[in-house]
Amino acid sequence: MVRLTKIYTRTGDGGRTRLGDMSETGKTDPRVEAYGSVDEANAAIGVARAALDDAKVDAVLERVQNELFDLGADLCVPDRGETLDYEPLRVTARQVERLETDIDAFNARLEPLDSFILPAGSEASARLHLARTVVRRAERRTIALAETGEKVSAEVIQYLNRLSDLVFVLARIANDEGRADVKWVPGKDR
Repeated sequence: MVRLTKIYTRTGDGGRTRLGDMSETGKTDPRVEAYGSVDEANAAIGVARAALDDAKVDAVLERVQNELFDLGADLCVPDRGETLDYEPLRVTARQVERLETDIDAFNARLEPLDSFILPAGSEASARLHLARTVVRRAERRTIALAETGEKVSAEVIQYLNRLSDLVFVLARIANDEGRADVKWVPGKDR
């Protein structure tokens, strides 16, 4: 269990921070950008939850928020192939599969789409659409980290990819199960 007794450390005053393995890096390091974006996604999901009135959706998102902390912990401890004094927390295939199960279950409640939809509708839906875009950014930042040659597990990238799909489906659920979705009308106001 994590125990925080002091909130400020002054370590970051010079633009540096420590990763989960206690190695030091810059605050603009791609790894810090990746897990920082995951933190933003988690906060955006929390904001969306505050507007929800669906207990099943809320329960899934509460689990997701906890799993995003797991994912941030995974990204925060680089896998350099070294033996550590502890077992780092890593995202698992089971967590990705559970998102797929959630997507399928909630999507079964919706009519198929016949158009792109705007990120609008109910307050909860609009907040979920915003959270979805932040999750997508976290996914892009994580892929960018992997493209630098740093090791990132496939499960981390898969989790973020599935999560954005889940949040999209949940945004439709929050729009009266898709009945209040706002459809895109190409060229409407030209």
